Amino acid sequence: MSIIGGAGQVLSEDEVTTFIGTALDGANLAGRSVCVIVPDATRSCPLPLLIRAVHDALHGKVSKLTILIALGTHAEMTPEELRKHLGGEYDGVLNHEWWKPETFVDLGTISAERVREISNGMLNDEVPVRLNRAVVEHDVALVVGPVFPHEVVGFSGGNKYFFPGVAGQEVIDVSHWLGALITSASIIGTLGVTPVRALINEAAALIPAEKLALAVVAQSGTDALHAIAFGDTVEAWQEAAQVSAQTHVTYLDKPVRRVVSVMPEKYADIWTAAKGFYKLEPVVADGGEVILYAPHVTRIAAMHPEIEEIGYHCRDYFLGQWEKFRDVHWGVLAHSTHLRGAGTWDPVTGEHLRVQVTLATGIPEDVVRGANLNYLDPATVDLAAYDADPDTLVVPNAGEVLHRLAGSGKTGSHEA
Repeated sequence: MSIIGGAGQVLSEDEVTTFIGTALDGANLAGRSVCVIVPDATRSCPLPLLIRAVHDALHGKVSKLTILIALGTHAEMTPEELRKHLGGEYDGVLNHEWWKPETFVDLGTISAERVREISNGMLNDEVPVRLNRAVVEHDVALVVGPVFPHEVVGFSGGNKYFFPGVAGQEVIDVSHWLGALITSASIIGTLGVTPVRALINEAAALIPAEKLALAVVAQSGTDALHAIAFGDTVEAWQEAAQVSAQTHVTYLDKPVRRVVSVMPEKYADIWTAAKGFYKLEPVVADGGEVILYAPHVTRIAAMHPEIEEIGYHCRDYFLGQWEKFRDVHWGVLAHSTHLRGAGTWDPVTGEHLRVQVTLATGIPEDVVRGANLNYLDPATVDLAAYDADPDTLVVPNAGEVLHRLAGSGKTGSHEA
């Protein structure tokens, strides 16, 4: 394991390139086939710089080099989007075509007993493990991507690029629903091996390829890097997560009544722009509001239209009516609860939510309200006025930096 940089540092391009070249030169990759797994455009990092450095270090030395885009269940990237995303034209670039059954190979099954153990009894289902066959058909799987606080697993990165990044629906559903049962507010920004991370690591242990990672810590909203760790996918992730915890968490002294999350255009729908809620929920006072300001967003979830049918609800809404919802993809249910946050439900008085969620987007009002969210015309939003309001926190470039209350443990007094 090796690392360069740290919290408060910014690496130069030469430092990045030299570190990657040295790390890969010493990794015994000559003559072997390498699948490089990278994020899609919803994650900040200087991917063109990273891919150029990896390509320069490996091209002509390895027997085969493939670049696989870890879409999870996000939309396919077009050839032009891929060229921009990667910083040029490369041979062997593949989208993770999660919508095609032939994309996957079966790696085995995680038993119900093991799932029960990992989840502390919250789940009792066996999980078939399917993975993009490109990973399995290479000698080495090299993850290249950033680490941030994450609503499902604690901190992103590492083996998460396999599951859910290039995984079958089964692991995606179970891992995300486990995170939802724990709740986003309780798990986000948690260092170490959370139950969801343990499940992901269990699935990753079934991958026959050697698993390596260049885990980077990006300066949010820029193309700069604070740190890069290289090693296996567990060690490198652990080192990067420690730096991310010092870099991507902002502490407030007291709760705020209102947050306006200004979402960058890399989040093309609410499925991804919801990160503007996840990262701010912990600092909103009971009865407060989070406004997602994203005039460019015109769809709730292009790839998951069922979210418009079930709407956004707290965890207990689904658990209390489980027979009605159990056949909906659990990943969709999880997304629903993550954007609605903490709340309660009972069959007599219905649903009671801790905070309100308002969309100031290009999505029609009837669609927003039909999904159980509040609507605000984005044309009426005056960011300067909100910024001047002492009860409002305006967060530019929202979605990556977690906000917490100082001195209140992981997520404040509303932890589930």
